[in-house]
Amino acid sequence: MLVLIAFMTAHVTATGRTEIRIAANLAANAAAQAAADGGVYQAIFNLADPRPERRWALDRAPHDVDIGGSRVTLRLEDEDARVNPSYASVALLEALLRVVGSDPGSATSLANAIAEWAGSGSTRSAAAVLAEYQAAGLDYGPPGAPLESLDELLRVRGMTPAVLAALRPHLTLFGQPMPDSAGADAEVAAALALLAPRTGGVQALRPTAADTMTARIHATAQGPSNAIATSVAVVRISPTQSNGHTLLAWDNAEE
Repeated sequence: MLVLIAFMTAHVTATGRTEIRIAANLAANAAAQAAADGGVYQAIFNLADPRPERRWALDRAPHDVDIGGSRVTLRLEDEDARVNPSYASVALLEALLRVVGSDPGSATSLANAIAEWAGSGSTRSAAAVLAEYQAAGLDYGPPGAPLESLDELLRVRGMTPAVLAALRPHLTLFGQPMPDSAGADAEVAAALALLAPRTGGVQALRPTAADTMTARIHATAQGPSNAIATSVAVVRISPTQSNGHTLLAWDNAEE
């Protein structure tokens, strides 16, 4: 009887300790996530500062802040420097596809298919495009409308998960037809360079007003017990907004 009681006591004690550890981990993760979310709002507050010289640059450089006992690293990038597949020209899409590894023939075909899907550059009839999709064994055709998500590109004829994975870091749903070359990453800059001979060497400039910007904010928080949490937000900063900004997207994960 004493052995049984001792066994039961040890089991209950071990279970209690496990549950305490689980609860502590959950609390630490929640604290880190709250700090990451708070970091996003701190970045928004900084970008909305009416004094431009005090704002952080959209250059992906790290900015470390302390929030609620957690260390948060913030990186900001110019969302307008990404390519928007809903409105980009076929030539720009083709150039980006070539930069990320597609051969010229595949890049041309897929760029045209993306433009047809988004309704931004098709010169063929809807019936002809639909017949091509059916010939490929697909029971649908392009909607001819802007994308609702980047994952929608997987439905485009000829798109593969590998190609989309290579494209995704350089795409946005919130940019203008021509990306801002000043903040472009290496791949987008290379695509613009390929495009330059077709446009007479004209550089892509910021398409929005100087006091309006669209930023992607990456926040990584290290909280209690070394818990790690991330938040990614896309925000448009503009003095014309009622509160100075509009949240366009938010996700608690890194892309």
